[in-house]
Amino acid sequence: MKHGFGIIGLGLIAEMHAKALKEIPGADLVACFDVDMARADSFSKTWGGLPFHDLNAFLACPELEIVTICTPSGLHMESAVAAAHVKKHVVVEKPLEITVERCDAILQAAKDNHVLLSGIFPSRFHRVAKIVKEAVDSGRLGTIVLADAYVKWFRSQDYYDASGWKGTWALDGGGALMNQSIHAIDLLQWFMGPVVEISASIGTIAHERIEVEDTAVATLRFANGALGVVEGTTGAYPGFFKKIEISGSQGSIVLEEENLSTWKFLTELPHDTSIRAEFAALTATGGGAADPSAIGHHGHKMQFLDIIQALESGTQPLVNGEEARKAVEIIQGIYLSAKEGRTVQLPL
Repeated sequence: MKHGFGIIGLGLIAEMHAKALKEIPGADLVACFDVDMARADSFSKTWGGLPFHDLNAFLACPELEIVTICTPSGLHMESAVAAAHVKKHVVVEKPLEITVERCDAILQAAKDNHVLLSGIFPSRFHRVAKIVKEAVDSGRLGTIVLADAYVKWFRSQDYYDASGWKGTWALDGGGALMNQSIHAIDLLQWFMGPVVEISASIGTIAHERIEVEDTAVATLRFANGALGVVEGTTGAYPGFFKKIEISGSQGSIVLEEENLSTWKFLTELPHDTSIRAEFAALTATGGGAADPSAIGHHGHKMQFLDIIQALESGTQPLVNGEEARKAVEIIQGIYLSAKEGRTVQLPL
């Protein structure tokens, strides 16, 4: 079965979408849209699809079935709602939006128009992430006491200066957390379940001329009783793989990008040795730690395959709208705690 995809917003991340779609039989890039006419024309020549400079004309493309949105974060809602209203299925690059209120507007539009909605979180589709999820869900770690996410990345001052929207509250929605650490925060809550309490501090320490945080630390309490820490920064040279640590009374796991640096349990199973060997050094890219373009598109490809399967089977994708909203709510809670100097309870 063929599916016609179109991309809104044709910057760096749109290329990852195009690369992933190109490797999926039956996934045809039929249209692309950007307000910058030259960018739309250039993208079309490189990746295919008819170029559009008018959003309504793009959405009216007869072959278009699924829209993927790669605009600046704070503009996701407008494009997503417009696509849903003309009965196009909607896939939104992370974050789903920059506030839970704007996320909810997208969810409502998708519900009202009976279209599929998915938020892009490709790290969930790495095989190692699924193995960690299975270990946690099956109780192999015993009583989990700590669950932490560390994203110590590096972005130069030029990274912010060269952009018209990065580092702004209106369009980026935040800094080191909303733009970079959100992948790790999503994985952490996917592994652990809901966060119910947050206490946080944020600061702009290593960069100038940006409105948002480049460094943040938060303590979390999960609904299952475990405690946790989130540390995120774009000021840590030279940049390190994102890391998630989960520690329990019967085992501990440390995941660094797609590498398992720790996989130890009180009760070993026969396949543990092969898991340690397979995932000891799997990551083939920089993981985006210092270079935003140094990421693979294999996670996007696997997520698009999941979305197509959901469409064809009439089921929900792994990261539906409600799932994509969760990391945004945690980050918004961190910002609220830091701003007001108090502990914040979730849900907001």
